[in-house]
Amino acid sequence: MAPYESDDSTNGTTTTAAEAGEPRSGRRAAARYVVPVAVVGVAAATIGLVPALASSGDPDLPKITAAQLINKIAKSDVEQLSGTVKITTDLGLPDLGGLESGLLSGATQPGGDGSAADPSAKLTELAAGTHTLRVAADGPDRQKLSLLENAAEYSLIHDGKDVWGYDSKSNEVYHSTADDSAAKGRDGEDHVPATPKDLTDEALKSVDDTTSVTVDGTMQVAGRDAYKLLITPKQSGTTVGAITVAVDAKTGLPLKFTLTPAGGGAAVVDAGFTQVSFARPAASTFDFTPPKGAKVTEGDDLGHGRENGKPEEDLSKGADGLGGLEDHKVIGEGWNSVAVFDSGSKGGLPSESADGDLGGFLGSLGDKVSGKFGSGTVFSTRLVNALVTDDGKVYVGAVTKDALVKAADTGR
Repeated sequence: MAPYESDDSTNGTTTTAAEAGEPRSGRRAAARYVVPVAVVGVAAATIGLVPALASSGDPDLPKITAAQLINKIAKSDVEQLSGTVKITTDLGLPDLGGLESGLLSGATQPGGDGSAADPSAKLTELAAGTHTLRVAADGPDRQKLSLLENAAEYSLIHDGKDVWGYDSKSNEVYHSTADDSAAKGRDGEDHVPATPKDLTDEALKSVDDTTSVTVDGTMQVAGRDAYKLLITPKQSGTTVGAITVAVDAKTGLPLKFTLTPAGGGAAVVDAGFTQVSFARPAASTFDFTPPKGAKVTEGDDLGHGRENGKPEEDLSKGADGLGGLEDHKVIGEGWNSVAVFDSGSKGGLPSESADGDLGGFLGSLGDKVSGKFGSGTVFSTRLVNALVTDDGKVYVGAVTKDALVKAADTGR
């Protein structure tokens, strides 16, 4: 069981989750998502929200240990809220004029059979730049997320069995049911990993004996008093520098999430509410009727339905169907874990396309490397790096280029 390091420096002791009265299953209970409605593919885990500006002066709150604060997060039962958030994500992706979002989501290009309102494509816009969101939730069956754009708005509404996506710019509507694979994560729970709570839940799953967890003071977010939880990898070789979570002192709900890279510079993911209310939203918030003249696309028409109770399409396969992640293996442990799967494409990067030398273009975006495994190309962001070998293997992790090569040499 992972040790949670106390912020009480007078005794220098650590507290395990079990000693804090928090079994592993209790920690996983923290994964009840506040705004559940869609998935955006492999890149979604890196999507974040910009923090609200903290008020001057830190609040004076009762002392609490890291184990107690994590337990407070796990026991948080907030199901009703509304608020405004901002999103800034700086992965350091190359500027491909918007093409990078399509590649990450596997979105259908203009003129294809896809829908501009399909959340699996639309929400990948959050993977880069700064955006403003409005969120609302009323229990497990009613949530709404609206992405505000220049003179347009995209809304994702979950109301009972129905999931609606509406893009006002194109006047297109996407519709599915809460049981469709398009509206569910691989763990079977609906979720949008785009709130501080979502991101915190994912971070806490990574906490083990390779991690230091402490309480690092207090702050205010969106006018509310909060504790600061600091999560720091003990290992070298990871691209993650530290994660800071502002936890609401009253409700235990994470209000702000910040992930800074080991390489320094601006945060890769910076997440927080600028305004939040825990009052029940008006019932009309979740009402939706397709506007007159809107094009409506059913999720089943895009292959998002189910057959025999199983998803027809595993969204973890990514843009090119690079093998389901359920078939992957893991090399290393903790923050140095590297996922390995077979792309099914021998010979490495594709060498030709209808538009010319696609392999050469993709290769120019990466760095050629070689080792005991053979040779390949490393594609880097400020957080997640991937090595595609010439024999079709793919190594992915929040680790440095050298760590990827070492993992490939070990698991060749």
